[in-house]
Amino acid sequence: MSTSQDEQVQQRQANLEGLKALGVEPYPHEFRWKETVTALVDAHGGTSHDDLEAARPETITSGRILAIRTFGKANFLAISDGRNRIQVYIRQDSLPPLDFSIFRLLDFGDWVGVEGRLFRTKTNELTIWASRLHFLAKCLIPLPEKWHGLTDIEVRYRQRYLDLIVNPDARRVFEIRSRVVSAIREFMTARGYLEVETPMMQPIAGGALARPFVTHHNALDMDLYLRIAPELYLKRLTVGGFERVFEINRNFRNEGISTQHNPEFTMMEFYEAYSNYEDLMALTETMFSTVARQAIGTDEVTFGAHAISFAAPFARISLREGARAAASRQLGRDVPMSALRDRAEAAALAGELGIEVKPAYGAGKIAAEIFERLSEDQLVQPTFVYDFPTEISPLSKQRADDPETVERFELYVGGFEVANAFSELNDPAEQRRRFEAQLEERAGGDLEAHAMDEDYIRALEYGLPPTAGEGVGIDRLVMILSNSPSIRDVILFPLMRKRDV
Repeated sequence: MSTSQDEQVQQRQANLEGLKALGVEPYPHEFRWKETVTALVDAHGGTSHDDLEAARPETITSGRILAIRTFGKANFLAISDGRNRIQVYIRQDSLPPLDFSIFRLLDFGDWVGVEGRLFRTKTNELTIWASRLHFLAKCLIPLPEKWHGLTDIEVRYRQRYLDLIVNPDARRVFEIRSRVVSAIREFMTARGYLEVETPMMQPIAGGALARPFVTHHNALDMDLYLRIAPELYLKRLTVGGFERVFEINRNFRNEGISTQHNPEFTMMEFYEAYSNYEDLMALTETMFSTVARQAIGTDEVTFGAHAISFAAPFARISLREGARAAASRQLGRDVPMSALRDRAEAAALAGELGIEVKPAYGAGKIAAEIFERLSEDQLVQPTFVYDFPTEISPLSKQRADDPETVERFELYVGGFEVANAFSELNDPAEQRRRFEAQLEERAGGDLEAHAMDEDYIRALEYGLPPTAGEGVGIDRLVMILSNSPSIRDVILFPLMRKRDV
């Protein structure tokens, strides 16, 4: 902390002590306001000077002080509720002596309550002529001088409360996020889906290919995993007769951090009996367009330098075709599709492209690696990438005409994945075989390979009807709808490396 800031902190502490000396409760238990600042601005922002003078509307409101100005006998505050701000006119002869003494001990950033009538100043600014001033809380640490422009990203993420105080756009992002979640919930329940909650701590980390976080239950003396996906529990519910279920909640993956990845993130995952992945493509197009319109008022959005349309239909391309086309462009020659189905040819192709291939990778995994490296960031407009290799999709149903391919899609928008869906594998014998193949990959060093889940196989043995399921990344969708370049911009309290306060 600089010397100047130390002096400011000391002065603010002295002002707090001054308030106490006046007999003012520095941290009162409550304050009963009648209207928020935003409600006042909405109701009277267009009311003329003459109409205000005729009606002389009285109000009681509160907010954080964002400006203090003194012009002789005329003093002004600007207070904000986080959305809007309003001016407060302070005159010594209009306030009780104690209230004016409070005013003289106020600092930029303090919280106050104001009673008074609305009027317009000579400059036509909507203002409260204060008749009472109530002290609500002291801001003991100075806010940034340019309170409207906190640009230190590290501080913004570590001290989100400060970000919300000084950056109006931060609040807007999280209001959009709230509307997105509400719109998704409304969309699903309107279509007969039942919202449920499934375990966050699980004895087996399942439902996705990812490294889990491990914790320990002392009373039961057993290790548990923070869930990487709710999938296997939601499908158990479908076995139990819930034909349409969904869940909005956190997933946890013990992996890297980037502009698109956070160790804990929010997913909406749902399952629909008697459907397949093509049905979910149509549903997803409607969902994303509907949610965008409800959250931001339009399905035409700007993300970075791109104009993105969520209007149906979305583009579609198979994964192997996307990998083949990208490899062909990169190498300047036509790459045959067969090169992505033969392990040796696929490995040689990856070598030409400078993509590392591990010994445990089969042709399907290599094809997926090529696609991810060369194609993903090119998919800016909403695009369904479908028909994934069976090798990387242990919970998906195979195509009837191609056992090496499953009925799965991922939706890409803005150059990254925002949804993943497939027709669910419901053959318990085939599911066991897939889990066993994953165990072999785990033994070969793949820490993301799926574990065996005997209880889930037992559930399938009771019968899972034809079902399709999908997971939608809420954080990434909000990134696009709020034009935020990093996932940390849309998570209120992202995980940060520990440092001294």
